[in-house]
Amino acid sequence: MELKPGSRWKSAVCDTEVVVVRPPKSDASLECGGHPMVGHAAAKPEGLSISQDHSAGTQMGKRFADEESGLEVLCSKGGAGSLSLDGRAISAKDAKKLPASD
Repeated sequence: MELKPGSRWKSAVCDTEVVVVRPPKSDASLECGGHPMVGHAAAKPEGLSISQDHSAGTQMGKRFADEESGLEVLCSKGGAGSLSLDGRAISAKDAKKLPASD
């Protein structure tokens, strides 16, 4: 799986779609719902279902990042599965605090 900046991926088991903002430092497998994601133009595999351990869901417009690998993705379409990288869950980034304006 070649995760390049701007590449689009979709879940094999739910509606989640993401765009890679920052690629990982080394080769890795981006997963959703416990299964590897597929290229945006590729067909979804048949017969897969969401793993209970990876069913926290994703929200459109949220950024998800993995500190260890440097990966950052933007969720372009939300779904029922949660994101992971090589089986390790990745979480949504917190919004940056803006300076107070006086």
